[in-house]
Amino acid sequence: MTEPNASTLFMGWDVGGWNCDRNPASRDALVVLDAERRLVGKPWRGNLRRTINEANSTAEFVHGLLKLCAIDTAVHQAPRLLMGIDTPLGFSRPFIDLITRGMAVPTVGESSSNPYLHRRTEHFLFERGLYPLSPIKDMIGSQATKGMHVLGRFAPVREACGVWTDGRMLRAIEAYPSACKRSACIEALRAPFYVDAGSVPRIFVPGLEHVDAQDALTCALLAWAFEHRPQWLAQPKADIDPVEGWIFVPEDGLRASVGADSSR
Repeated sequence: MTEPNASTLFMGWDVGGWNCDRNPASRDALVVLDAERRLVGKPWRGNLRRTINEANSTAEFVHGLLKLCAIDTAVHQAPRLLMGIDTPLGFSRPFIDLITRGMAVPTVGESSSNPYLHRRTEHFLFERGLYPLSPIKDMIGSQATKGMHVLGRFAPVREACGVWTDGRMLRAIEAYPSACKRSACIEALRAPFYVDAGSVPRIFVPGLEHVDAQDALTCALLAWAFEHRPQWLAQPKADIDPVEGWIFVPEDGLRASVGADSSR
């Protein structure tokens, strides 16, 4: 794993659909933190499609994201950006084989064990009390293809299982904010962003009022932990197919393995 770099910016991206400007409830949201976990610029919420389409290089894409967040690109001329992305960034190997080669698995079980609907990383989370969505059956295919499109254009190199990069200024991992609800580690990192840490429900500082922005903040904190506290996060097992990717979640938000839930 790359050594921590004090100049790295940590961006969380809560991904909206391709046409999320038509969806007032759920849109793209961005939050940027520095190495000290201080908010940089302003949280942003909208549709990234134009920014994605207009960028002709990774540098243009990164600078476009920073401008949306009101970050001075003259100060951050060549930033190193580590992005935590809240959407599936891969499909299962059996699903890929099915649609590209017509290869079928012998049998198909319940939903959470269905090899077409879920990747191994999602099976891992099912067995530990979490319920990640499937881009095949849970209507998040728009978000998933949007995230994978961005990787294909701007971070096409698979550095390691679940880590993508352009080799210079952008690295990306898949994050999962819902997995942090039981995590004391991530909750401690979120505390400075509450107006009153003792309030119930929690009230976030200005700019983080919408749940999309709050999820983007959690993704940014997971990106920070990936670089500065990797021991906090569940790491991909050696037998995980890199083409499927990996969801990086905090270990202290997981229950002991109890067997996959079959009710979904």
